[in-house]
Amino acid sequence: MESLLLSSRRATAFAERRLAALSIPVSVAWPGGCVGSPAARVRLRVHETPVLAALARGHIGAIADAYVRGALEIEGALRDVMQAAAELADDPVTAGAQPAWRHLLSVMRARGATLRLGRADQVRFHYDLGDDFFALWLDPRRVYSCAYFSDPAMDLAQAQQAKLEHICRKLRLTPGQRFLDIGAGWGGLLLWAAEHHGVDALGITLSRNQHAYVQRLIDAKGLRGRVEIRLLDFHELPPEGIFDSAASVGMFEHVGRRRLDAYFARLGRLVRPGGLIMNHGITAGGLDNRQLGAGIGEFIERHIFPGGELVHVAQVSQSLARGGLELLDAENLRPHYARTLWAWADALEAARARAEAIAGESVVRAYRMYLGGCAMAFERGWLSLYQLLGTRPDGDPARGAMRGAQSDFPFSRAYMYAADR
Repeated sequence: MESLLLSSRRATAFAERRLAALSIPVSVAWPGGCVGSPAARVRLRVHETPVLAALARGHIGAIADAYVRGALEIEGALRDVMQAAAELADDPVTAGAQPAWRHLLSVMRARGATLRLGRADQVRFHYDLGDDFFALWLDPRRVYSCAYFSDPAMDLAQAQQAKLEHICRKLRLTPGQRFLDIGAGWGGLLLWAAEHHGVDALGITLSRNQHAYVQRLIDAKGLRGRVEIRLLDFHELPPEGIFDSAASVGMFEHVGRRRLDAYFARLGRLVRPGGLIMNHGITAGGLDNRQLGAGIGEFIERHIFPGGELVHVAQVSQSLARGGLELLDAENLRPHYARTLWAWADALEAARARAEAIAGESVVRAYRMYLGGCAMAFERGWLSLYQLLGTRPDGDPARGAMRGAQSDFPFSRAYMYAADR
């Protein structure tokens, strides 16, 4: 008991020193003590003293987990909370660089009850919380991926439309083409491509809620026969290249490093030779970290996205090439995702009472930490977001206006920005 008290005092003293060094005033109250001014911009009320040790170590994942469990209360503006968390975390990119066996062990510990989930169950764990919950903080089209603020004055809804159009223009969609949307979500890109570019579109999802929602939208818009949504994994699609183009938006984060080569090879077989493929997804900020350190990756694994794994864009590009594809264009949208996430976080904050009535207090607490924490991570470069445009060359050296193109890509970016001009 004496050694336990001594350890507790040391953790408390260390936590006090770390908190005193923060640029954001933070106060902490716990059973038997307190530090900082009650008027501090961020106020923590600790109900379990081990949380003090997490504060001392800068273990943000454990602190966020304590908040979700109700072992910790957090008061203050979310941006201030995340500023303090970022300073406590130090450098989670370097801290997240682990040998493969240590990474596997940390993931196994984090998954807990979700460890046995297959790919479909991992997706449903996240997306089948209920459409009403996500509708509270997403834009009206429920586009659940990085927006594109081509004009800084845009609001979220406008930036999401700009993103949908940006992808369609990059893929050079034209009326009558066959377009595949992998991980179609609530149908934003699928329906935009059909309504604004005249394609015949197929979307796939593993979420039952999303599948039912998009089915209703297709019927309401009179698009049956031109647009279809299926409930299946992309591995279950026929291998023949029957599509002119394909987009995978916010899906490949669930593929995993070991399966990336096969993933891109599969994408290449789904699209006709010379057709264009867009992969839009989150990448690691460092070459060696499979997830963020300071416990942030484990928190996301446990509470938000079981089965996710981060890969640096350099390694994604290698897998794309090993899958038989040529990388044509790469665009980094990292600051766009930071702004997108803050827009989502602000909307959830504004609708917090309603969100708790729908999904429960612990879920809303987890999403507050997730959205705010990810916004912070993208701002600081701990995470990134890339749109990679690729093709499976058709082998025709005389193909296209630019001799040797071997694809639909005109080898000039001008066509992508015609609408902006």
